[in-house]
Amino acid sequence: MARKVQSHYSRIRKYILTSMILVPFIPFVLILGIGYFYFTTSLSNSSIASMHRIVEDHRQMIESFLMERKSDLDLVLHSHSFEELSQTEKLNRVFNDLKRKSYAFADLGVFNDSGVHVAYHGPYRLAGKVYDEAPWFKEVLNRDYYISDVFLGYRRIPHFIIAIAREENGRKWVIRATIDTFMFNNLVRKVRIGKTGEAYILNKSGIFQTDRRSGGNLMDKDPDYAQYPQFHSDIKTFINADASGKNYLYATTWLKDKQWLLVVRQEQSDAFRALKTAVYLSVIVAAVGGITIVGVAFYLTGRIVERIKQSDLEKGRLQEQLIRAGRLAELGEMAAGFAHEINNPLQIMKSEQALIEAILTDLMERGHLHHSEDLSELEESIRQIAFQIKRCSEITQAILKFGRKTKPELQELELQHSIPEIIDMVRKKADVHGITINQKVSEAAPPILADPSQLQQVLLNLFNNAIDAIIKQHGSAGGQLVIEAKPKEDKNVEIRVKDNVCGVRPENLKKIFSPFFTTKPVGEGTGLGLSICYGIINSMGGNMEVESEQGVGTTFTIHLPAGA
Repeated sequence: MARKVQSHYSRIRKYILTSMILVPFIPFVLILGIGYFYFTTSLSNSSIASMHRIVEDHRQMIESFLMERKSDLDLVLHSHSFEELSQTEKLNRVFNDLKRKSYAFADLGVFNDSGVHVAYHGPYRLAGKVYDEAPWFKEVLNRDYYISDVFLGYRRIPHFIIAIAREENGRKWVIRATIDTFMFNNLVRKVRIGKTGEAYILNKSGIFQTDRRSGGNLMDKDPDYAQYPQFHSDIKTFINADASGKNYLYATTWLKDKQWLLVVRQEQSDAFRALKTAVYLSVIVAAVGGITIVGVAFYLTGRIVERIKQSDLEKGRLQEQLIRAGRLAELGEMAAGFAHEINNPLQIMKSEQALIEAILTDLMERGHLHHSEDLSELEESIRQIAFQIKRCSEITQAILKFGRKTKPELQELELQHSIPEIIDMVRKKADVHGITINQKVSEAAPPILADPSQLQQVLLNLFNNAIDAIIKQHGSAGGQLVIEAKPKEDKNVEIRVKDNVCGVRPENLKKIFSPFFTTKPVGEGTGLGLSICYGIINSMGGNMEVESEQGVGTTFTIHLPAGA
């Protein structure tokens, strides 16, 4: 049987535990998953959008730089004639003016239509050099302006130029400026994104036009060029691995009429660092949330199962108490029946005792009996028989009165007579156990409105409870029971029943009038007595209170309305 009960609670535990884990865990996972998806998507898009914006700003900056230098040269070209700029001193003054506008210019030269370098200002000896076969010279004659790729030229140092042609007197001539490669390189490289972000420029053949911090010198071939999108009009972003195997987030756009490709890249782990942090946080939240859900589920399941066990146990006790209460009710009915049956022989015995007294009196009057010691003993025995018959009659009447099934009828009762009668019913039990009963019924106490049998039931219950508690603590010596009754100013009468036991615990005081609550061991009480008493007093228009102090005693106080 015990194994079956244990199996029953085990199934309940598994069902509740599974429900308490799955029910919150499923929406928790869904919410976490949806939040993770949208959060990571937002971070990813934010990182890509940031890269896109940086490339756009960098492109505009580089294009503006080149166009400004072209405009500076264009102003010089159209402000001076070929003859003027062919003079070294004039060219020097013009270069100094350009230098004041921008430090980007490294040198300045003038070329005739045959490609001869007729005038030059700069750190190299380039005057007189012929460039008629140079690709840049051919391009500028065809297009009137040209921005070259980085090349070596006569100086054998990587550089690039801006050249503009002008037709004068039917012949074209060219002005060319070399851009400070170091300055331009820094202009491109200054972009900073995280720890690994970098920017560089390639020509359409994949040759570095600026160097790359992570490896890539001027005029070297970029090994990753083949993976870049070709000739797109907008900014392209993508993720790919470079030649070393590292994954990068790339953003590319074309410059200079699609002659140069601006590349901005950042290591994927660096670019999506916030995303990685979000993943870690999501994992931590999921772990903590899962552990919390499981822990709370185990805790609450244990509490719930224990409550179910306690409820089942109390239910079983309740059934047992109901059975005992039914038996007590039957026993009460049987006691009333016994008292009724005993009362009949008592009446006969009382009649026979009266008859014996009458016969003895008659014999004594006729002189057939004379006073003697034996006659005195006989008369004393007859008086004792009469007293015991009267006492038995009073006991049976009290039992009949207690067990009578009648509707409660409120009537005026004088406590000066009612309380002593009820005390007499428990006095013998108190005397046997050495309990002193002190009754203090005030003569000034007015009659009360109450049902006699119900008041008797209430007071008997309180007296018996007090006596049982006193016996349990004090044994056969030291017990005291005090019954008081006195009038109150609010036209009520107060009845107090006080003992000198250890008292009721504070946590039990609130439950003491609850049905089936008892502090007695199982089998010694039903927990119905005080609850019934409380209901009886309320039905008679009064109220009932309890006070208890540990180590001093417990006092039950009854307030009942006084009679009219």
